[in-house]
Amino acid sequence: MVVALFLLFVTHGMYAQQKAVTETGEEVLLYDDGTWEYINENTLPLSEIPINPTTFSKDDESSFLLKSSKIDMGFWLNPKVWSFKKASGNEDAEYEFQLKDGDLYGMIISELIEIPLETLKTVALNNARSVAPDVKVIKEEIRMVNGLKVLHLQMNGTIQGIKFSYYGYYYSNADGTVQFITYTAQNLIESYESKCENLLNGMVELKK
Repeated sequence: MVVALFLLFVTHGMYAQQKAVTETGEEVLLYDDGTWEYINENTLPLSEIPINPTTFSKDDESSFLLKSSKIDMGFWLNPKVWSFKKASGNEDAEYEFQLKDGDLYGMIISELIEIPLETLKTVALNNARSVAPDVKVIKEEIRMVNGLKVLHLQMNGTIQGIKFSYYGYYYSNADGTVQFITYTAQNLIESYESKCENLLNGMVELKK
């Protein structure tokens, strides 16, 4: 039941909200109860996203290097904590992850095209809104992770009444683009944050 519930996070579902455009060109969400809200009111341009001064690096216990078959990127993980496999539930993803002792999941979406971080943020939001139109950015910042400048986003949304949270890194260079995402229920994300960080901080650029 739990696995089936979280598969909803990466597949298209039915939802009550509808998108509309105002006379001034602003995108809004319309709800069944007659209320509405602006879609983009909680987003910042890249130039205004805060920079986290902390330097993030691979966890010492992340001993297994998982390599992308598409671009020159690798992902260090702790195989005692995480199980992984080639993605099957989402055709856009390359790998899927599951915490071995809990309800925390992850995926890697990689592609060959280079995408500027500001555009990548829009892509991430659009991807999330394709399954949960009420998605909101809860946290956003620029981080340096193993020498890479990445965009960190935490987004909350609802699918068929289920409240979930995406917690991920977004990175792009001349070789391609990576969306490295963890996700779980909103009521669990705080307790799983350190495990999310340990997995995400294993992202590295492989030397050619």
